Amino acid sequence: MTTTSDIIGKRLYDAGCRHAFGIPGGEVLSLMEGLENAGIDFHLVKHENAGGFMAEGTYHATGAPGILVATVGPGVVNAVNVVANAWQDQVPMIFLTGCVDAAEAETYTHQVFDHTDVIRPISKASMTVADGAVDVMIDKAVAIAMQDPPGPVHIDVPINIAGKDAKVTGYPGRAAMSKVAPAAGPDLERARNAIANAERPLMIGGVDILHHDAAPVIDEAIHRLKMPVLTSYKAKGVVAEDDPLSLGGHGLSPKSFKTLKPMIDEADVIVLAGYDPIEMRIDWRHAWSTGMEGKTVIEIAGHPNTHYVHQADISFVCDVGEGIKALTQGINGKDTWKDGAIEKMREKLRDAFPRDESWGPAAVIDAARTAFPKQGFAAVDTGAHRILLSQQWDCYLPRTLAQSTGLCTMGCALPIAMGHKIANPDTPVIAFTGDGGMEMILGELATLRDMRLPVVVVVFVDESLALIELKQRANKQDNLGVDFGGTDFAKLAEVMGGIGVTATDRATLEKAISEGLDAETFTLIACPIGRKAYDGRF
Repeated sequence: MTTTSDIIGKRLYDAGCRHAFGIPGGEVLSLMEGLENAGIDFHLVKHENAGGFMAEGTYHATGAPGILVATVGPGVVNAVNVVANAWQDQVPMIFLTGCVDAAEAETYTHQVFDHTDVIRPISKASMTVADGAVDVMIDKAVAIAMQDPPGPVHIDVPINIAGKDAKVTGYPGRAAMSKVAPAAGPDLERARNAIANAERPLMIGGVDILHHDAAPVIDEAIHRLKMPVLTSYKAKGVVAEDDPLSLGGHGLSPKSFKTLKPMIDEADVIVLAGYDPIEMRIDWRHAWSTGMEGKTVIEIAGHPNTHYVHQADISFVCDVGEGIKALTQGINGKDTWKDGAIEKMREKLRDAFPRDESWGPAAVIDAARTAFPKQGFAAVDTGAHRILLSQQWDCYLPRTLAQSTGLCTMGCALPIAMGHKIANPDTPVIAFTGDGGMEMILGELATLRDMRLPVVVVVFVDESLALIELKQRANKQDNLGVDFGGTDFAKLAEVMGGIGVTATDRATLEKAISEGLDAETFTLIACPIGRKAYDGRF
């Protein structure tokens, strides 16, 4: 017998999925069995929210949509945060839930509410499986999740249908979409002429570069045109950040914006390559002028600009790589940004975020970057440490630093790192978190223990919600609700079956990271940095 759940599992396996995360309930047992039968491993987690971030980690590792499974009622609402995060951060995710059959719900109320009404506003689509069209619906769900902009799709599976004998319709799968290039015409010619004549060109790169696998095209174009590039946090590494043309990743640091703003103002051409402003702080609203003589802003994005955070003089909705090719092919670079302006800006940014302290948050980041392999994968949690790390942590390849950039939710770094390690066990993986974020998800240390994952976890310990405390002081408000007691994280890690280290100097931290990458279990390194450690940092 082939059940509905078997078809769901087979279709998701064919889409490249190999892992699913969640917590069992009676309503999803058939669904879990169907996934396992298809070759998709089900991983038990301690909370659906963390399970969703683990699913995101598998996406970063493989490019296939992540899978989160939740049971009826509380399982569904526990996942609301991570689904909303996937929606804002453009993470393709298939969210499978079990539900009470419609007929039974007419006379039964325990744990019953309309899952689709809850999830629809924070997802790309929310649907209930229909008997007789299961394979079509799963294909639709994957297509919707992966197309621009990527995001989560919710599929409610009624209990009786999940285990029911089902047939494949045989409906042909959806063909891969062709990459769209800008149409020839006056706009394209105007954009090409502006780039060809630019003396001070600047590129701002964003997440669409990743979705469209356009990093090689971007790298070739900026070197041919001698065009410096700065990126959003999501797009860090699309050009190696030790490259002379890279200005690093930016978004939330007022200091970095103030440093970069003169160059943005001086640029005579700005190319927005797949740039999504959702992760940028308020200063980045209308950060450049349009409609000015001698300045041309050109936007290339996978979907129309309806956010109005910025505007452009010329806008193309197309594949980012094909768009850059159409805009720049046949145009050879000339000397740009006279008097070493690009290197001077790189120096200003380095000076703005010094790394040479003996100990403190910058030293933790610098020492970790020294000890951690360049091609490894890192995830960073939300908080003050994330803003500083995103400025200082150099990325040399795309998709090597993950974070919650749109929703900025806490408790994401460790499970994202875990998901990546599960899906790609040969890649070194490290997670950075504040002590507040770590205490939110302590239960997943047990998941780490059970999976025997050699993930390295670095905890910035200041016994405070440092970013909020800093804002309170800036607003001249009383200290309220931001301080908490200290946890002995090293001892906790040992109790939970891991390796615990407390580092108060660079050498200890570097040694613990190096040894942790070769360990047989996780390593948690607590780094006490003291209160108010981020003052003046970003």
